[in-house]
Amino acid sequence: MAKKKNPRILIVTPEITYLPDGMGNLAGRMSAKAGGMADVSASLVQALFELGADVHVALPHYRRMFHVETAQLVAEELRKYKAHLSDERIHLAEDRCFYYRDTVYDRGEGNLKLALAFQREVINNIIQHVQPDLIHCNDWMTGLIPAAARREGIPSLFTVHNIHTHKLTLSQVEDAGIDAAEFWQNLYYGYPPYNYFESRDKNQIDLQASGCFAAHFINTVSPTFLQEIVNGWHSFVPDSIRNEIRSKFYAGCAAGILNAPDQSDNPATDDKIPFKYGPDDHREMKRKNKLALQHALGLEENADAPLFFWPSRLDPVQKGPQLLTDITYRFLDKYSAQGAQIAVIANGPFQQPFWDIQSFHGLHRRLAVANFDGRLSQLGFAASDFTLMPSLFEPCGLPQMQAPIYGSLAIAHNTGGLHDTVEMLDADNSRGNGFVFDTYDSNGLFWAMDQAMAFYQRESSVRQREISRIMRDSLNRFNHQSCAKEYIALYERMLDRPLV
Repeated sequence: MAKKKNPRILIVTPEITYLPDGMGNLAGRMSAKAGGMADVSASLVQALFELGADVHVALPHYRRMFHVETAQLVAEELRKYKAHLSDERIHLAEDRCFYYRDTVYDRGEGNLKLALAFQREVINNIIQHVQPDLIHCNDWMTGLIPAAARREGIPSLFTVHNIHTHKLTLSQVEDAGIDAAEFWQNLYYGYPPYNYFESRDKNQIDLQASGCFAAHFINTVSPTFLQEIVNGWHSFVPDSIRNEIRSKFYAGCAAGILNAPDQSDNPATDDKIPFKYGPDDHREMKRKNKLALQHALGLEENADAPLFFWPSRLDPVQKGPQLLTDITYRFLDKYSAQGAQIAVIANGPFQQPFWDIQSFHGLHRRLAVANFDGRLSQLGFAASDFTLMPSLFEPCGLPQMQAPIYGSLAIAHNTGGLHDTVEMLDADNSRGNGFVFDTYDSNGLFWAMDQAMAFYQRESSVRQREISRIMRDSLNRFNHQSCAKEYIALYERMLDRPLV
């Protein structure tokens, strides 16, 4: 049988930032974001749609987040509304558990209920309606779908955004309305199943490992993080997930594709910052933004003060805030003559140590700690000279890509997605874009911050030249178009034909 000229792609994702206007009457309302998955899903759909590909999207129907209240619609409006859902390329999974939510995820076991309701609708209804030639699933919340797709003979791609998973039994899957007996052999279990009935109530299914096991192809969200998993790094990675990723890697069915920052991350157009700028006029505008941030945070208002910005959640397991608290006083004391400042705009349990350091040493004018706020965080990128990313591990990371677009150079531990995006700056030869340290401890971070200060104290002409270069390079390199091209090439490889 001849292959279809324009194969149909179904992207299944629990979150998305935006959808192209031409995809349907409701596209402009679709926004439900928790992390980088939303951005990469949106950019991929946009690129496929602009290419002319036959792209479809399956999403939970977050009525409140999508600003749709069907209870307020009269009968004729409701009929038209339902027609919009069925006729277009956006396919919403209907279940009451989605309707009144304000966030994509819960903090507890409620996420499992959401995941099962979403997958039930995709497996039972949406796949049959769309009839896709390829299904692209994202993370453990879609971990059953590759198994169902394999049963139907549909190739699937499974993207691993984070090493999180949930476990449950076949009976729980079936109680949620999914006939797992149709594809139970394509799932990953706690121990090798003897038969369906023996495994139904006791042998737990690992959703993330099942997605990796059943999918025809997988990808992580950075090439180096994939290699680290395969090589046995990071003890927190469960053996189930590591082994399945290894199997796909050695079979030639795994890739690493970097995420990209949101398309609105551009200081020339960013409405969240007071003074817009580009590579050619960054110096004066960044100075003005720095004064604005210093005023907002109560720091000493000095446009010449080197400013270090912490943008990530204060998670001591992954993000490394304890490395910074270990050296905060020592660093600020060493560079007191230069007026060095640190601005932490992030939530998490490690806020308190920063408050304690600030209070004990009287650093209120040089160390600021504030809860995360989207507008304030964007100003942090626009105002700062350096962005701190000392993560122990990083599946991808976005701040180290956002920062150089805004002319803030990243200081990063040499791991995962940070390794793939931050290269040591060599200002004399106009190479690199940040400051990288190899040894994960506070001395390694201090060394990298020293290198940043050495660059900051160079002549103004060198700094302006290098920051302009880095901003231009970052805008060209870290964008959704580059990310989408890699996914499209992977689709075409899996389908063995062009998308259009």
